[in-house]
Amino acid sequence: MRKLHVPNLTIPLVLLIFTLLLTSFAMAQTGRVSGKVLDNKQAPLAAATVTILKLADSGSVAIMASDKTGRFQVGGLPAGRFLLQVSATGHKTAYSKSFDITSNKTEIELPAIVLMAASKELAGVTVVATRAAVEQKIDRTVVNVDATISNIGTNALEVLEKSPGVQVDKDGNISLKGKQGVLVLLDGRPTYLSAADLANMLRGMQSSQLDQIEIMTNPPAKYDASGNSGIINIKTRKNKTRGFNGSVNVGAGQGKYFKTWESISLNYRDAKFNLFANYGFDNTTNFQQLDIHRNYWNREHTETVAIFDQLSYQRRKFTNHNLKLGMDYFLSRNTTVGIALSGFTNERGSAGDNTSWLKNPQGVLDSIALANSKTEESWQNGSVNLNFRHQFDTAGRELTVDLDYIKYKASNDQFFVNTSKNPGGEVTLEEFLKGDLPAEITIRTAKFDYTHPFSKSTRFEVGAKTGYVTNDSKANYFNGSENGHDINYVYDYDKTNYFNYKENINAAYLNFNHKFNDKWGMQAGLRYENTNYKGFQYGNPTRRDSSFSNSYNSLFPTFYVSYAPVKKHQFGLSFGRRIERPAYQDMNPFMFFIDKYTYGRGNPFLRPQYSSNFEINHIWNGMLTTSFQYSETRDVMNELFEQEQQAGGKEGFATIVTRGNIGKKKFIGGSMNLQWQVVKWYSTNIFVNYGYNEYNGWNNGAVINISRANMFARINNQFRFEKGWSAELSGWYSTKQVEGQIFIEPMGRVDAAVGKQVLKNKGTIKLSVRDLFYSQIVKGNMSFQNTDASFRNTRDQRVFSINFSYRFGKQIKDNNQRKRSTSEEQNRVKTGD
Repeated sequence: MRKLHVPNLTIPLVLLIFTLLLTSFAMAQTGRVSGKVLDNKQAPLAAATVTILKLADSGSVAIMASDKTGRFQVGGLPAGRFLLQVSATGHKTAYSKSFDITSNKTEIELPAIVLMAASKELAGVTVVATRAAVEQKIDRTVVNVDATISNIGTNALEVLEKSPGVQVDKDGNISLKGKQGVLVLLDGRPTYLSAADLANMLRGMQSSQLDQIEIMTNPPAKYDASGNSGIINIKTRKNKTRGFNGSVNVGAGQGKYFKTWESISLNYRDAKFNLFANYGFDNTTNFQQLDIHRNYWNREHTETVAIFDQLSYQRRKFTNHNLKLGMDYFLSRNTTVGIALSGFTNERGSAGDNTSWLKNPQGVLDSIALANSKTEESWQNGSVNLNFRHQFDTAGRELTVDLDYIKYKASNDQFFVNTSKNPGGEVTLEEFLKGDLPAEITIRTAKFDYTHPFSKSTRFEVGAKTGYVTNDSKANYFNGSENGHDINYVYDYDKTNYFNYKENINAAYLNFNHKFNDKWGMQAGLRYENTNYKGFQYGNPTRRDSSFSNSYNSLFPTFYVSYAPVKKHQFGLSFGRRIERPAYQDMNPFMFFIDKYTYGRGNPFLRPQYSSNFEINHIWNGMLTTSFQYSETRDVMNELFEQEQQAGGKEGFATIVTRGNIGKKKFIGGSMNLQWQVVKWYSTNIFVNYGYNEYNGWNNGAVINISRANMFARINNQFRFEKGWSAELSGWYSTKQVEGQIFIEPMGRVDAAVGKQVLKNKGTIKLSVRDLFYSQIVKGNMSFQNTDASFRNTRDQRVFSINFSYRFGKQIKDNNQRKRSTSEEQNRVKTGD
């Protein structure tokens, strides 16, 4: 087997970056600031802590104490804009006005800073700041997870469902403002999972482990180009307090089945080290009931030839462990090195009963097929991130480096018993099938970014990344036959396969940001990505080896313009080109077993899909955001359905599920997001999105020409009362929508919750109910070849929960927190159903 040839771009890119670093290095202008600290009686205040902060990001530049006369003086400051934070025991913290150090202004004498005495009633009480549920910025939407009390007892996927512009379909696929193809990052790092399997991982993460969700519909060039509709960055909790501190969380829920979840977060920090650990566990049992009706037509589509009804019920049990450990070491005030270790184990078991009734055109029963299944699946993941950050000055010149190693290992043991009966219930055939499906995926990435401000209004960014992925997947199937009380198994070579896939992506980007004045700003970037992959399908005694490979280069420009004519109005215009690559297993050209009448099959000829995205937005008074989007996508990848072709060209009754490039897609949409503090105790967030999707292409010679408009609305009402009481009432509704060949019927959901702070506001008890009216039931229909089908999908949606959380430690801002980032490969690993 030939080795995959990869152009070696890494070394030239490294040389380019460090050449830029050397040629741009210059001596910074230094300055000095001085002043005086007084108490509320105008007496000098000695030993007050004076911290100089960068105005841009509140990063700490220098810390000193006032002398016995209350005076302080700090020298050696580079050019830039700063402010002072002053604190002292028994007094409230105060801030100075901002000031500038320039070549013409190096000596700053500030007015006296007065600290007010802290009220005695506050002694011993932990004050918890209240964050808005949603913060709207010009380039992104930020969701504060703990500000929405109905998030308690939920998982990360359910939190995403409630975020502005985010929708989760029947299979857990995530879309943003009506468009599918989202790159999901976890702490700035891709998960390297496919859409469906990313949903499985997020179901195993508790909301108590999350801090914020950042939503970007048109990300800049420094981010991976993957994700047609944008990027969602899920930021997990990382305690930021000096000393030892943390929090614990326990909860339980009752739907049809009982569920529990627990988590703990610990942190220790001093002047040189920051150590952190997060652990989460949940034990969940749920169910899925799927009702399917199929009508089979003759080739002319003039009369029905058969009717098929199917009822499937699966009881599923999940046991998930998530662990994250890390350390930041502050080599100096400007240099930090760190390591982060993370991993999870997901144990999933399911038992299913599937009954199918095959009828003639008059609806008279012809035969019955029973399928009993049992699956035991296990996924283990481990990852290591090494990171380095150096700030050259306080103006924002910075170099970061990230190295990542990620490993997935899975096992999947399947057991099926298929029984056929005649209309009278007599067994006519019994089949046994056993599956052993191990998989192993290894990902290695290296990435660095350099930021160089030329002035307060102009910034230049450059970076590069390389990533290598190997995927080794086997599917061993065995047919069984009864031998007395035993079952003898032999290889089923029609289903057995062994697939090996290798991929390398190299990338580099440039980004330029300039603010012309207080009203106008712009940003332009260009990202280059070089992709190389090779797949090898090992043969068996009944078929030969096969392989496929490809290499291609792509450019991804981005452009942004911002305009703020007055304080309350901000306008933005953006453009970006993006890509979505196939999941690794979706290119496996073999058929795999779902049930007797449903099979899956990969497609080695899948091409990536490209989209060009335009957006115009307006923010009024920081509370109302409106946006309009238009995008065109070519080589659209979508789930496709085919009818089984038997020997002699006869059409069977099984449905084959695969993925293919169906042609082009156009999207036109508009959205409105209102974050409104109606009165002191009541706030609301209202999101409304309209989207029109149009698909044009073909599948198996059949023309696809589908279009559908969809309206989606979500409202979240937050109530905060006296004595630590709070409540929430939220819900959403979606009109009819289209997903490729599938039309989904309208549906919606209502959630409610109430909470109470206890134990001097350090603890919180919350009660919540999700899907109060059990209305999130997915119903839809589709047509393909000579088949019309409709379905109804019911899950364990309505859950009543109780949760208790307790936090300890005094929170302060941590200016050394690093955001990890690698690439998009992890979003394309499939980790189960």
